[in-house]
Amino acid sequence: MPEAPLDELAAGLTSGEITTDASVLEKWRTDEARLTSDGRPLCAVHAESTADVVATMRWATRHCVPVVPRGAGTGLAGGALASRGSVVLALERMAAIRELSFDDQLAVVEPGVVTADLARAADERGLNYPVDPGSAARSTLGGNIATNAGGFRCFHYGVTRDQVLGLEVVLPDGRLVRTGHRTAKGVTGYDLTGLFVGSEGTLGVVTGAVLRLRHKERWPRATVAARFPTAVAAARVPLELARDGVRPSLLELVDEVTVRALRTWEQSSEPLVSEGALLLGQSEGEDAGRTADGMRRACERVGAEAVVVTQDPVETDHLLDIRRRALGAVEHEGRTMVEDFVVPRSRLGEMLLEIRRIADEHGILIATVAHAGDANLHPTLVFDPAEPEIPDRVWAAADDMFRTALRLGGTLTGEHGVGVLKKRWLGDELGESGMQVHHAVKKALDPLGIMNPGKIL
Repeated sequence: MPEAPLDELAAGLTSGEITTDASVLEKWRTDEARLTSDGRPLCAVHAESTADVVATMRWATRHCVPVVPRGAGTGLAGGALASRGSVVLALERMAAIRELSFDDQLAVVEPGVVTADLARAADERGLNYPVDPGSAARSTLGGNIATNAGGFRCFHYGVTRDQVLGLEVVLPDGRLVRTGHRTAKGVTGYDLTGLFVGSEGTLGVVTGAVLRLRHKERWPRATVAARFPTAVAAARVPLELARDGVRPSLLELVDEVTVRALRTWEQSSEPLVSEGALLLGQSEGEDAGRTADGMRRACERVGAEAVVVTQDPVETDHLLDIRRRALGAVEHEGRTMVEDFVVPRSRLGEMLLEIRRIADEHGILIATVAHAGDANLHPTLVFDPAEPEIPDRVWAAADDMFRTALRLGGTLTGEHGVGVLKKRWLGDELGESGMQVHHAVKKALDPLGIMNPGKIL
């Protein structure tokens, strides 16, 4: 690439800057999925305003240069890997909370705002932003929107899409569009907001978002922790709760393989992580205690070996921290590939049995945690770090898992996105006509194919 176009790009930026340093560019080739792209990007643009993004996209369209939007790089599907000759559009510096309204219960934010920072800012105003992915302390809202991130409390509050009222998006040719609304209701035109949420930067660049907030609960939360002999036994609890009409705000499952890793790594004397599997539930609101009691009864009815119920904030944080530490414990067992798929709630136990079968057949350690309330499973495949990037047997096990999940009526991803990791299975779920529609949408908005190429499709 001649030097002139980069000079032209730099001249068009309002406040951002360009990086061409090889050591800096190298880090953009990977993310938390631990996949690596096929080559080094051309440069990185550190955007500081929407105007910088507009200028970058206009330049990229003129010169037909691929652009990869990038946040904190916490993705788990390779959705933000910068390929050879691309421009990384780094959005971390666009980190302003433009507005936070108590009366309208909304926030207007830029894409580089860290998820936990918005949650804290909302909390200080007596409000609540409920999306809390495991990476909330590092991930940015732009990345959450790109992948439609979920988290512990998505069973009750929904995923990112359920919080997004409107978006500010720069299209591949540099046009700026605003979608959605900032009112409690609004159905004008097509749901373009929903289209961009979860599109993983393949249709445009999100530079602003209007997010729904909620009033903070004034009642203490009640937390339930139950130990079961197996994860399959614990998987009966969500069905029991649904039949009883009990709806917790959080319901997390940690299988026996993960519990064993926690015990080994931490040398823990915690009785709940001594053996078996762990189920963690939480309720909030005026009826928190009654809901927790319903969870306790359901756990005991299906064979829990021990149940703890607490409304003490310190004890609650301690219990939930067990779930938060799960992946770190498993990573001490070797190199990992974290997966993400959803099955119907009625098939959760069956899918857990299938994961054990797949682990045995392929000779791979698989540790699973799940958002049990909506049957969103996260099996982590563990292999020797000395092996190739992802060994064939790991791919074979992943293939078996995804096809099994689809056979049980499930979906390939609940919150991590497709990226490059799962696109090989996309046609199996969408079908030929569905794939054609996806390609048509992509071509309509990105006719040059410069937006995050190679992801999803």
